[in-house]
Amino acid sequence: QVQLMESGGGSVQAGGSLRLSCVASGFTDSRYCMAWFRQAPGKEREGIASMTSTDSANYADSVKGRFTISQDNSNKILTLQMNSLKPEDTAMYYCALRRGIYCTYDTYRWAALFGYWGQGTQVTVSS
Repeated sequence: QVQLMESGGGSVQAGGSLRLSCVASGFTDSRYCMAWFRQAPGKEREGIASMTSTDSANYADSVKGRFTISQDNSNKILTLQMNSLKPEDTAMYYCALRRGIYCTYDTYRWAALFGYWGQGTQVTVSS
């Protein structure tokens, strides 16, 4: 049974940092794609970041230069280092998995491609 477990959310003031982690389990595919998404109340889910098989990280413009994604393939752990947080970063953050294929440069943009989702971790940034 595939499981994705996010952690690391919390409440911080603007300018602060948080580090999110997602541990994936329950599958043995050698090819897979994991990505971070977020959804604020009343807004559509937004793709934030993913990494290709050659460790090329790709980001939404809204987080580029502030967020850093990394992936430990041996342990199936995806992390998101979030710096210089802004109130508009407030959202529920989700980890997602697409099995059987590597991420491409823009896979994170397409939530519909991902068949597995974590329960989410809340990030709240106050001004």
